Amino acid sequence: MAPRKRKQNPIQAVAYCRNSTSRQELSLDAQKKVIQDWSVTAGVEIIAWFDDPARSGATHPKRRNGLLAALQALETLKAGVLVVAADDRLSRDTNHAGWIATEVDDLGAVVVDASKPEAEWIAMMFGRMQAQSYLDSLKKNTIRALALKKARNERVGSIPYGFRLSADGIHLVQHPVEHPVLVRILDLRRGGLGGRRIAGILQAEGHQPRGISWNPGNLQIMAVAFPQI
Repeated sequence: MAPRKRKQNPIQAVAYCRNSTSRQELSLDAQKKVIQDWSVTAGVEIIAWFDDPARSGATHPKRRNGLLAALQALETLKAGVLVVAADDRLSRDTNHAGWIATEVDDLGAVVVDASKPEAEWIAMMFGRMQAQSYLDSLKKNTIRALALKKARNERVGSIPYGFRLSADGIHLVQHPVEHPVLVRILDLRRGGLGGRRIAGILQAEGHQPRGISWNPGNLQIMAVAFPQI
């Protein structure tokens, strides 16, 4: 059966990190810094993060939970880029790397090595070929949707985690499931925990995020946005 090409968003990316050593320059945090710097330069939004800590680069892709989750996120979130801090973070085995590249290509996305000078060029070329029509269409649809909501006197801003729209379509009320989790997040943050540890605790406790996984960066933002709760 021929692969099914999907319409992916070329200015959104799923990030993947892997390490199998305690060397500081190869730590997960160091890799994430490289990817974050690249995303700013390339103008690409990182919408999901996945990692495989203490996992050899020779391990078959199908035995790496983080990588499999990243591939699934590409499909589910329709991101156009799988970005890594370096090619060897994806795999140290040529055959395995080829398998991963094929899987990504079948989804209509591309793999980008954020450490290489051409990484920005690859991302931008991919964007020039596909992003403009996507952005034009998105802009038109957004303008129409906002105009309609304003005409109906409905809320036009995003709905923060922990809340939902009231019946009048304008005001926010506490979400019965999400708001207690938001309170839990703020309590953990006040206890001095960072986004990654909070994400791990929420996952262990069985709390469900709106997306595929808890984003440590978003958890930090919540703590700033709702200090009074």
